[in-house]
Amino acid sequence: MEDNTDLAEGLAELLRMQGVHVRVAYDGTSAVKSALEAVPDIILCDLGLPGGMDGFAVARACRAEASLRNVRLVAASGYSADEDHANATAAGFDSLLTKPLTEESLRKLVR
Repeated sequence: MEDNTDLAEGLAELLRMQGVHVRVAYDGTSAVKSALEAVPDIILCDLGLPGGMDGFAVARACRAEASLRNVRLVAASGYSADEDHANATAAGFDSLLTKPLTEESLRKLVR
């Protein structure tokens, strides 16, 4: 999920070109709802989201749901300090990718 619609659609298209089925959400609440409706293999989530539910809250909400506990959660952020990685891990993310995301980083994500 990504709140920048152009960026979200561009990333989704890159993933689709790699044969990945993609659902896009633009805020945390919609993302969690979508994941509960159709449990994904991976959730790629921006950390800075609008609407009162940032990426950290999305990760905590997903980890609190039995059906989503084993979904691979990947954070995306422009920040990549050790503290950012530690905060992402503490919230429940499996890893953090640093923006800008590239076709290569997305390819590695879905392998």
